[in-house]
Amino acid sequence: MSRHRLLLAALAVLAGAAPLVGAAQDHATDRSQDRVQDQGFATAQLSEPTRRPPADVGAMKTSFSPVVKRAAPAVVNVYARRTVRQRVDPFWDMFGGGVPRERVEQSLGSGVIVRPDGVIVTNNHVVEGGQEFMVVLHDRREFPAKVLLADARSDLAVLKIDTGAERLPTLAIDDREDLQVGDLVLAIGNPFGVGQTVTNGIVSALNRTDVGITDYSFFIQTDAAVNPGNSGGALVDMDGDLVGVNTAIFSRSGTSSGVSFAIPSAMVRRVVESAVGGGQTVVRPWLGVKSEPVTAEIARSLDLPRPEGVLVADVYPNGPGARAGLRQGDVVLSVDGGAVNDTAGLNFRVATKRPGDTVTLAVLREGRQQTLKARVEPPPASPAKEEHTLDGQNPMNGAVVANLSPASADELGLDPFAGPGVVVTRISGRSYAGSAGFRPGDIVREVNGRRIQSTRDLLAALGEPARGWAVTIERDGRLITGQFRG
Repeated sequence: MSRHRLLLAALAVLAGAAPLVGAAQDHATDRSQDRVQDQGFATAQLSEPTRRPPADVGAMKTSFSPVVKRAAPAVVNVYARRTVRQRVDPFWDMFGGGVPRERVEQSLGSGVIVRPDGVIVTNNHVVEGGQEFMVVLHDRREFPAKVLLADARSDLAVLKIDTGAERLPTLAIDDREDLQVGDLVLAIGNPFGVGQTVTNGIVSALNRTDVGITDYSFFIQTDAAVNPGNSGGALVDMDGDLVGVNTAIFSRSGTSSGVSFAIPSAMVRRVVESAVGGGQTVVRPWLGVKSEPVTAEIARSLDLPRPEGVLVADVYPNGPGARAGLRQGDVVLSVDGGAVNDTAGLNFRVATKRPGDTVTLAVLREGRQQTLKARVEPPPASPAKEEHTLDGQNPMNGAVVANLSPASADELGLDPFAGPGVVVTRISGRSYAGSAGFRPGDIVREVNGRRIQSTRDLLAALGEPARGWAVTIERDGRLITGQFRG
């Protein structure tokens, strides 16, 4: 769905090893700790940590075992199964004699129990395309699972298993964002289907936004060994709390090269909350601003000592940012104290909030820093979608189109500032529109010189008698015109 999915071949998403064909209370830190129940799943509330290197050789012989004992029982294996029909011999198909065979494909990933009633979080790409799902607990018991919510944009999915009245072990979601580069972490999952495995490493980097894995890129990078099958598994800190969900590796071979990425627990919490609240999708708020990174050149033009923050390029009329007083030319430095240095970082920090939350923005305006309060809300869904499947003798026959609004643009990974227009949401089956080259996400701008601002405009333009059609679309910010015969 997202344009960010066009990655370098070196970036391997850990979608559960190679497909398996066939049916086949000690702490390492000095933190004091309390646990509470929030929204039904455990939450870590910790004091400011004390960090120090090992004091002597004896300290270097300490073990991660207490952390593993606490965390490992809450990490599970996730199996997704689907049945596909496969041709036996294409030659006999031409004469109607080919009998397709059914083949069962099974993929493997990992997951984390985040609520004692059997709510489990994993990666969306682990369950995507699956028809049946099975969860294997730490003690080897197996349970069928159902998908409560699958969110491709964050690459997270929430599953539910039924264990009756039994309370399962859980990992507390630590979303306080106090991780620092150099902190020790453990990765727990099921690489290559060999069984639950624990590896250790350090946090190599934070807030990675340029790796192109999901729409909301803001990853924890670690050097803990992570391999196919680890997808959806836990990244835990030295208190045994969940700080991230392992998602992808950067590798030229498809195996661990010491560069892996995890989705931060702040996003994990937001998706889980949506799922247990009965939502079928994650409703994300936005700030209503269009931004760009502050480059060295921009920093010089603004008399900034160094490049930092994001420059507000546009403000949506009457949006949350506009009502908060944001203006074009402002530099947003942080959201609720969390620094932002690019658009992806700004979007992530806002997207982890609940609709209706108030965020504190540190803003630089004309050399002065000031604080603004913004009440973030979902993008407006106006105009109404008015979705139509196009038919008739025209080049867009078979395309499903809808009115473009900030909400529909955000849902499709498009620019919410794209303005009024009509967007192709999908192509139905084998259709002329698909053969003609139209794609989901295309914005129809003109038909035979007529400006298109609504589905009504498009239906009227395509319904007019014509010997041919000149259709102009916007794709990835570029205007493309196609000529089609009548």
